[in-house]
Amino acid sequence: MRARGIAVVVLLFAAFMDLLDTTIVNVALPSIQADLDATPAQLEWIVSGYVLAFAVVLITGGRLGDILGRKRMFLVGVAGFTLASASCAAASSGDTLVGSRLVQGLFAALMTPQVLSIIQVLFAPKERAGVFGALGGISGLAAVAGPLLGGILVTHNAFDLGWRTVFLINLPVGVLLFIAAAVVIPESRSTERVRLDVPGVVLVSAALFLAVFALIEGRQEGWPVWIWLMLAAAPVVLVVFVLYQRSLGKRGGSALVPLSLFSSRGYSAGVFTNFSFGASIGGFFLILVLYLQIGLRYSAIDAALATLPFSIGALAGSGLAVPLSPRLGRTLILGGALAQIAGLSWIAAIVTGQADALSGSDMILPMALAGFGLALLVVPLTDVALAKTSVANAGAASGVFGTFQQVGSAIGIAVVGVIFFGIAGTAYTAQNLRLAFLGGLWVPLVALSLAAMGTFLLPSVADVQTHKADTEALAESDFKNSPASVGGRPGRGWHRPA
Repeated sequence: MRARGIAVVVLLFAAFMDLLDTTIVNVALPSIQADLDATPAQLEWIVSGYVLAFAVVLITGGRLGDILGRKRMFLVGVAGFTLASASCAAASSGDTLVGSRLVQGLFAALMTPQVLSIIQVLFAPKERAGVFGALGGISGLAAVAGPLLGGILVTHNAFDLGWRTVFLINLPVGVLLFIAAAVVIPESRSTERVRLDVPGVVLVSAALFLAVFALIEGRQEGWPVWIWLMLAAAPVVLVVFVLYQRSLGKRGGSALVPLSLFSSRGYSAGVFTNFSFGASIGGFFLILVLYLQIGLRYSAIDAALATLPFSIGALAGSGLAVPLSPRLGRTLILGGALAQIAGLSWIAAIVTGQADALSGSDMILPMALAGFGLALLVVPLTDVALAKTSVANAGAASGVFGTFQQVGSAIGIAVVGVIFFGIAGTAYTAQNLRLAFLGGLWVPLVALSLAAMGTFLLPSVADVQTHKADTEALAESDFKNSPASVGGRPGRGWHRPA
């Protein structure tokens, strides 16, 4: 019993380390730009590259754990993530840092799917609620701690290392996690026959790379013909991927994205809503931090404090969303999207009115409202979206669902960057960056509007309750009959909780 408790602590710390790395870097971007003479495109890659690598390897990472052993893949992920963090800290150029961030995201995708898989192995269904609650709390803590910790590290410039400390902090944590995991986490793997879809991974990676690379690099390169050819090729490769997945599914193969999932209108609407939400959040914080720190000369800690009300609002919203989700379902998700739209629109009005006199206190209420709305949208979304999928397909459905959010985030950052840096030009004055921020803000606003529209096609509250009862009954039965294999189903579908 005690060993299980220690194992859970190790797993939660691993999840925290991954989630922290998605939020801690933003406030360090201006310092990275100044120190490495990084281009705008490189700044975008530092953020989106991690997310993109994570997204394309996530499902495969879960399957590798099922095949080769979840503990083994967890240890490989932790070790690789820690070494990649050291490489990020030692980077001497923007390109080196971008490459290291891609590797970091790849190993995070090997590490994090094992977290839920191992929890499902260690605990019976009735015992998991507390562990999942702790995992949700860790997510909220990372959202709050990431910007604050990054701001403190960069502002105080410990040992004259500046922005490098936001990556160095992973090293001692990673080493301790590796040692502890090797000792206390038991090995497990799926008893089902699971296969990898390597061609599928290659095709979807190529399609996403073509699109994201063209969007990020296009402005800097002057939008030459070859950039437009890349953009045109991306949907073509994506169609090839879909056709291959369909063919593989008909042959009984383990498709990376089982297309049969999308025969459910409710699930398709959920994926669309999650993708649109993902496209809204990453780009917003990227351009907000750049405007505050470069345009208005905020310090890293001041910029972090300006975003803190968003995290506090999200924590408050999570506390309310948990009891309301079973009763309100998709209505709560719609309310969350509308609250975020209202919060971001309010921020735009304040930025326009205050101009160069903008202070962090001016944005407390709208930031809190936007964060509150985020929680109302995210907390119930997975359960609602999966309500019309069969229990047998829950793992695959959850994995694809989470992957779409990460892909949306990477594409959203790329599109926001096109608008923001296109308006800002080469003269980073306060006025230019203010106009760039207001222009870029339309991307998350449009994305959230699309998310709101998607909620009308989501499954009903009754569907959610029926699916939950069926899932719990099957999970309890599986755990009693074959506890070593329970994690194989939902474990493949790990995605970042928000």
